[in-house]
Amino acid sequence: MDVRIPTHSPPISPVSVSYKKIQTMRETLASTSSSATSDSTPPIETAWINAHERLSPRWQSSALSPQSSIPIAISRVNQVDAGRLDIEMSAMLKEQMVKVFSVMKPGLLFQYEAELDAFLEFLIWRFSIWVDKPTPGNALMNLRYRDERTMDSRSKIRTGLEGPGLTVYQKIGYCIATVGGQYIWTRLQSFSAFRQWGDSDQRSLARRIWFIVQRIEGFYKAASFTNLLIFLYTGRYRNLIERLIKARLVYGSPHMNRAVSFEYMNRQLVWNEFSEMLLLLLPLLNSSSMKSFLRPFSKDNSSGSSGDETLCPICQTNPTTAYLALPCQHRYCYYCLRTRCAATPSFRCARCGEPVVAMQRHGGLVDTKNE
Repeated sequence: MDVRIPTHSPPISPVSVSYKKIQTMRETLASTSSSATSDSTPPIETAWINAHERLSPRWQSSALSPQSSIPIAISRVNQVDAGRLDIEMSAMLKEQMVKVFSVMKPGLLFQYEAELDAFLEFLIWRFSIWVDKPTPGNALMNLRYRDERTMDSRSKIRTGLEGPGLTVYQKIGYCIATVGGQYIWTRLQSFSAFRQWGDSDQRSLARRIWFIVQRIEGFYKAASFTNLLIFLYTGRYRNLIERLIKARLVYGSPHMNRAVSFEYMNRQLVWNEFSEMLLLLLPLLNSSSMKSFLRPFSKDNSSGSSGDETLCPICQTNPTTAYLALPCQHRYCYYCLRTRCAATPSFRCARCGEPVVAMQRHGGLVDTKNE
């Protein structure tokens, strides 16, 4: 008897089938990710350090190269305008100070004019340069002083902006040169002129001192002119004092424009020139001839001609001593007509504009103007 063994396997549950599928998917993903990461392996940490050490010398050499500096030229016009504005500010302060002492004895303040100028210059220095602030003119032109001795041309800077301010010794030297030096020189010149050192004997000590003072003044003017030429070429150090203490004017702020516009400055220049022209031409004009020329077009002439002809056309009153202007026969006061004819040889009648050649008393004899 044949006995057959069943060959079919027992039934598989759905849970076991799903578990096998998940395992197969995990293995596939793991193999895929391993193959992808094997192609692009991440760099090790020392690779970044090696790259930095290799490129750092190149960066430093490029930073120290002269082509990396950004030069900024300081406007020469701004520097000159700042100096002029400082002078105008001192003049305004001096004018106010003179008004304060106007009630005092006349001529008293003139004796101490040098001391007053030195005091005002000291005040400006004390409240501007000494406290690391620009002067009024420099502030309007966006300028400040910089210690040029500390600047290195090889460093990467913008030469018109960066840099430290003046040191204490530079500030004191600036005060001694501007305030003290100017005061001593002014007093020396006034004293030598008062004592007449230049007119003394050739061999006297006063004559020699006067000769030395004149030579020093000539040398200073020549040095100032040379410094001006160098300033116009390089744009540094407006005067000898700034060159001696190495104090250079640079911009205070990179985003600030001129506080004084060219339009305002042009108006001021035009008005000054026009006023000077009037002061020159007005004394040359004959006021009497101008009045006689403009009298026919004036309102006073038209109103006088249509008014009462018995009144004097000059003082507009009834003349007590009546005189007639010849040949127009208009009535005047004797005093009014005589003074006008004496002051102006070509006097014209104020009522009709006709030249007056003689004057006659009303109902009397003829009297010429030159008598």
